[in-house]
Parts: sequence; structure tokens; C-alpha cells
Amino acid sequence: MLRTALRCIANVRRFFTASLASILKGDSMPLSWVDIDLASLRHNFLQARDRISPGSAILSVVKSDAYGHGMVPVARELSLIGCDFLGVSKCWEALEIRAAGIHTPILTLLGFEPPEMEEAIHQEIRCAVFRLDHARRLSEIACRLGLPARVHLKVDTGMGRLGVPWQDVPSFLDELLTLPGIKLEGLLSHFAEADEADKSYSEGQAGRFRDILRMLAKRGHSVLYAHICNSAGLLDLPESHFQLVRPGIMLYGSPPSHEIHRPADLRPVMSFKSRILQLKGVPAGRPIGYGRTFVTDRPSRIATIPVGYDDGYPRLLSNRGQVLIANRRAPVVGRVSMNMITVDVTDIPEAGEDSEVVLLGAQQSERITAEEIADLCSTINYEIYCNIGGHRFKYFLNGL
Repeated sequence: MLRTALRCIANVRRFFTASLASILKGDSMPLSWVDIDLASLRHNFLQARDRISPGSAILSVVKSDAYGHGMVPVARELSLIGCDFLGVSKCWEALEIRAAGIHTPILTLLGFEPPEMEEAIHQEIRCAVFRLDHARRLSEIACRLGLPARVHLKVDTGMGRLGVPWQDVPSFLDELLTLPGIKLEGLLSHFAEADEADKSYSEGQAGRFRDILRMLAKRGHSVLYAHICNSAGLLDLPESHFQLVRPGIMLYGSPPSHEIHRPADLRPVMSFKSRILQLKGVPAGRPIGYGRTFVTDRPSRIATIPVGYDDGYPRLLSNRGQVLIANRRAPVVGRVSMNMITVDVTDIPEAGEDSEVVLLGAQQSERITAEEIADLCSTINYEIYCNIGGHRFKYFLNGL
């Protein structure tokens, strides 16, 4: 039943993607939409592939709807161009990818819950393990099915989050390696601050990770895939690439931080667009929006744009953000509301009703980046992508 339901979900996704593509070719457009440029995604993947050490493979992280970019279309595109693994957080994400007909190996980074284990083993999905009770249950189900459960041991080398503390790995392995049906395929950890200029803490984590690999070798065991590098580690810590690297944010066209020593040539994949719904002249001294936080200081032309925080456009951009209209920047004036923002286009005479508005992305020579928006909101580009990427209208360009 679960498998059938997931196939239905995948079919619905394919239907909406195809329907939106047909809208793009016609005259009907939604009030606002998100463009996903698969050609830029391909470019960024090749940038990652060009940076990895000889003998390393790539696990592309497509969790959380591919950081808002559309998990199934992104996973399909990455698989077509040679991605070795896909990485998700939760088992249902992996099953949805399988239901879409994508057969690339998948690793579930948060492991499996017991109700998911049988279907996941059938679908040859790998999982991170960090709890012995889950490993025991996985062993029982694998033995009953007569199929191997391929696992990657998650080790906490200093992140302080998920994983077996590095000091406890020997005792954990004492039992894990005796469980029938369990195939220890990989060992993974995660850098806490590889995106910072000072790499000393990351180097310490990598050292602990190597110690665990040496300990495994002394016990007569090895793993096919050791992996600790995220995007920042891939770019700045080539000595820690091991057999697998896990790029995430760089695939979507953003640097992991402003402090990367060896940045790549990345192209943003996501654009967020809308159009002017109404344009009107407003006299000086007129308040705009909730709370009257902006009052015009001159006769003004105010454009109303049908985008708000329901669409992932941050409320913190009230009276701070900018949008692109006719290749020029226009300030957001007044508060961002649930479904609308107001923009001052007094100095943009070309602006008219139905003119294109770019909230994230490029318009001719101008660009608004996720990093710019994140800085204004005191957050990170990851959050901007995830929030905007939840928009109900999403188009997949250059490779649908």
C-alpha cells in the first residue's frame, strides 16, 4: 500500500510539472512563480566533480525538497549526468525518489524508523545507523527477507549532534559487526565549521575520523565509502575527500559561506519572479501598508506585487528589501504582508502593470542573490532557498 501511495505522489508531481511547462509556453501565467534552471544545476555538479580527489565519488544532497529546488526533478537530473549517490534526510523522501523511477543509490541520513525498514530494504535504500536498537531491528527484518541491509555508521566527531560519539565507536562496533544481515558499507561524520576561515577544528574532526578508520582496519574490516565532506569540505579540505563527498548548497549555486578559501564558479539555480498587479500614483504624506511604517515623502508611484511571507518572502524585508523591475532596483516600502508587498517605482518610468518583477535572481545585468536576502534577514542562504522553494508554482527549465 505504501509503495502504491508513493507512486501516486510521484505521478501527481509529474502531472503538475508537465502542466506548468505547458503554461509557460502559453499566455497564462500565475501571479508569482519560481524558476529552477537545470542547466545551472548541471554546471554546478560539474564544478563539484572537477574538485574532488581521484578515487572519490559524489553523493548529491537532495534532502528537504532539494533545498527547495524540487527533489524529484533535481534527483533525476543529477542521476542522468552521473551522480553516484543521492542523500536525503528521511526515508519517505528516498521512497518517493524510487517511486519516480530513479535507481541511483540513496542514503537516508536520519536512518530508518522500524515501520519503514522492510520497504526500504526492498528498495535497496541505505541508511545511517547510530542506535543499536534500530540496528537490531534492521538485522531481524533483513534476515527474514533474505536481503542485505546496507548501512553507514554515523559517528559524531565533534558536531555534537547526531551520531555515535567517537569515544564509544569501539563498543558500538562490538555488537554491530556481529548482527546478521547487516552490511557495513560506509562510515560518515559531519563537519561543524568547515565553512569558516579557520580550519583547525575541522582538521581535528578529520583526524578523529581517520582514527576510527584505522581502528576498523585493525579489526579486519573496511568500508567502501568513508565520507565527512559537505560543500565547504569539498572546496577547502581536499585531503578529507576520502571515497565520497556530499555537496549540497554548492549544487544550487551558492557558496557555503563568505569565508571559503577556494570558491568555485557557481551559478544560482533558483529564481523567484512575479509581476506588478496594480500601479497607482500616491501623493506625498500617504502611509503604505500595515502599521503605517512607511509614509511617502514625495508624490510617488507605488506598485503592489502579489508576493508575501506565505510565498516564503521574508517579513524581515519590510522597508529593507529590493526587487528588480526593468533592470533596476526598486525598494520594498511598508510591511511585507501575507500575500502582498508594495514597491516604490517612482524612479522607474518603464514600470507598468504586469511588468516582470524579480525578487530572487537576475534581470539583464542586475541580480539579487540569496546571500543578499539572507544578510538582510540575519540568516543563511539555505533558509532563503527552502522557504521560497515551497512556492506552489515551480517551473523546471532547460531540461524538463
